[in-house]
Amino acid sequence: MNVFTGGRQTNFKGAFRHIICVNAALVNSFFLFFFQLPKGQSNLICSSQPIIALAGNDVILPCRLDPPISASSRTVEWTKPGLDPEYIHVHQDGRLVYQSQNPLYNYRTALFVDQLINGNVSMKIFKVKISDAGKYKCFLPSLWKDSFIQLTVGKSDNSEMRIDKINKSTSGVVLQCNSTGWYPEPEVFWLDGEGNLLSAGPTETVRGPDDLYTVSSRVTVEKRHSNSFTCRVQQNHINQTREAKIHVPGLHIIMSVVCVLLLLSALVFVVWKLSQNKSRTLHI
Repeated sequence: MNVFTGGRQTNFKGAFRHIICVNAALVNSFFLFFFQLPKGQSNLICSSQPIIALAGNDVILPCRLDPPISASSRTVEWTKPGLDPEYIHVHQDGRLVYQSQNPLYNYRTALFVDQLINGNVSMKIFKVKISDAGKYKCFLPSLWKDSFIQLTVGKSDNSEMRIDKINKSTSGVVLQCNSTGWYPEPEVFWLDGEGNLLSAGPTETVRGPDDLYTVSSRVTVEKRHSNSFTCRVQQNHINQTREAKIHVPGLHIIMSVVCVLLLLSALVFVVWKLSQNKSRTLHI
């Protein structure tokens, strides 16, 4: 449609098409700028192996840009998917954005600000808690790059670990091992003096209100075993092992006494049986 205005002819259809093309070009440029990464741009790399930490200690979740480029002026977001709010540490405009941080992590996180220029976007967590365990995500919005890292938290208290002699039986001596303050749930093994594994009963496990485990295990040791025994409690995920040892003196004496008592009982039974048979014979 052509319209004459002030002696000039205006083509509205052509002008409209021109506006549409310009807007489409702007939208296309926007998406290219934010979502299409130039070739050769750095990748965000976090540890592919789980990071292990003991409760109460500090831990670093390592992440870096490779090849290194400066992240000093970039927003760095650390989140924990599934947490509400999920933001653990948001570094923006050179500072931590406290307003978005989950209260559980207040004053417990930090980035290595002086290393951001080298592409180091690792996060440090202070005084790790058992509840901190899980998967974390590092995200750089300006690069549209993210990476995940797994944190495993464990605990192995230095509380008493002991072995007690419960009772004596015809087959030997029953020993019981108790250990407290573990996370995650540990395994219990019994060994003799030569380091051989002993066959024990099922381990009893109790999880307390603090999420820590207490384990208890029993084993019956016999004369054929040595007099020294070890209870080993270990958690492979956190590389923690604790042991307690016990010496059972006179185990052979106990077994000898048991054998003598059994022989005497058998002898008494035989004598009684013979006397019974003799009595019947005389009666006939």
